Amino acid sequence: MILCKDLTVRFGDKRVLDRFSLQIPDRGVIALSGPSGCGKTTLLRILAGLQKPQGGTVEGAAPRETALLFQDDRLLPWRTVEQHLTDVLPKGCRDVVPGLLELAELTGEEKTRPAALSGGMGRRLALARCLALPARLYLLDEPFAGVDLPRALRILERLKALPAPVLLVSHEPNLLARADTVIELDGPPLQFRSHHV
Repeated sequence: MILCKDLTVRFGDKRVLDRFSLQIPDRGVIALSGPSGCGKTTLLRILAGLQKPQGGTVEGAAPRETALLFQDDRLLPWRTVEQHLTDVLPKGCRDVVPGLLELAELTGEEKTRPAALSGGMGRRLALARCLALPARLYLLDEPFAGVDLPRALRILERLKALPAPVLLVSHEPNLLARADTVIELDGPPLQFRSHHV
């Protein structure tokens, strides 16, 4: 169990998080849903160690044990699909590349460079690269932007089988409906609208 307790973040006079607490289960896909600007990305950045809160704690996963997928793909134009994955994999773990490509439905694109990928394929490569990192918590900010819905739903089912929890941000109702848990949020400051499993 990963526990966010009383997290507080202010940017000037704006309170983005105000004593916000959240329990993240050990497995499954937990979807965060809420209007743009309510504080979802700030929460992910705190969990990833990129944003220091003014108050509160995170227990159960240190920043070095998390992997964050940003809203932009951040692909390297000179690296192939396969190299994007092997660049971040621990040494001796190249054998997992085919499984990651299969998960992201990029099998056969190993030697392709980003310029030759569609927007949706680039997004799936960025997702596969994030999942190549050994983590206790995966943080995915709009992981299916530009990915067609049937494919996104197939990939979502595969994310559910990962041995670590996946905290993802999405506005797509069909994806939210297939998550293990949906946390509906409002803000700022970030707060629960309702919470159902």
